[in-house]
Amino acid sequence: MNLSQVLEIASHTDPGMVRSHNEDSVASVAEKGLVVLADGMGGYNAGEVASGMATTVITTELRQLLEDHPPHEVDPLSGQKAAMKMLQEQVAKANTSVYQASQSQPQYAGMGTTLVVALFYDNKMMVAHIGDSRLYRMRGDEFGQVTKDHSLLQEQIDAGVLTKAQAKHASNKNLVTRALGIDPVVEAEIHEYDTQPGDIYLLCSDGLSDMVSDEDIGMALKALGANLNLAAQQLVQMANDNGGRDNVSVILIKILREYSAGHGLASKIFGWFR
Repeated sequence: MNLSQVLEIASHTDPGMVRSHNEDSVASVAEKGLVVLADGMGGYNAGEVASGMATTVITTELRQLLEDHPPHEVDPLSGQKAAMKMLQEQVAKANTSVYQASQSQPQYAGMGTTLVVALFYDNKMMVAHIGDSRLYRMRGDEFGQVTKDHSLLQEQIDAGVLTKAQAKHASNKNLVTRALGIDPVVEAEIHEYDTQPGDIYLLCSDGLSDMVSDEDIGMALKALGANLNLAAQQLVQMANDNGGRDNVSVILIKILREYSAGHGLASKIFGWFR
């Protein structure tokens, strides 16, 4: 199924007001319902290399796999959806690529990247994430964070050491506990969610979430949700207006209508003649 007529996608990325270059990377394959955002880390341009490698590997590999393997299909032995297996395997492949480059080339030593990937299919969304890049959802008037950061700050919140209000002023906001490319193996956190027509999903680097409150992000989406390109640009501008201390990247996805894969015999027969 070609999802380019079902999903409206807009993205915007910017170095911010302090950094000299942009180590974030964003990518989308609209017809396959795939969006990827990565926030690189490392000296010189190593973070840029890590995030670029991650988004390139995942989009290139998944684009090809999705040609032959419908994401909604379930493996009869494992009971696992193809979407989850594909995300697990391609995130692992991206991790290996970044890790091996960091080990073999001194200028890339220690590089890594956060990652958030969303794959839309059959009125659902499978999300894989590593680190503190986030995915949010606007449904009606309700706006909230879907992913949970892999960060020291989040662990302190979970442990009751800090409240969310205190965390806003913490000094260790950017210490992630999980990143792609740092270790030989990394586990992405993967969950599936139902989607509804009218939903707007936001993928963002911490350059947005650190500089703009969730409340203000939600208000901007409510006001500008009818124009995703303008909304994406406005969110980046808000981060920069508040200091722009980091690169800032956003991807917005609006669900225009239902996109059931169809599981019956009739849909399979129809598929043979397309």
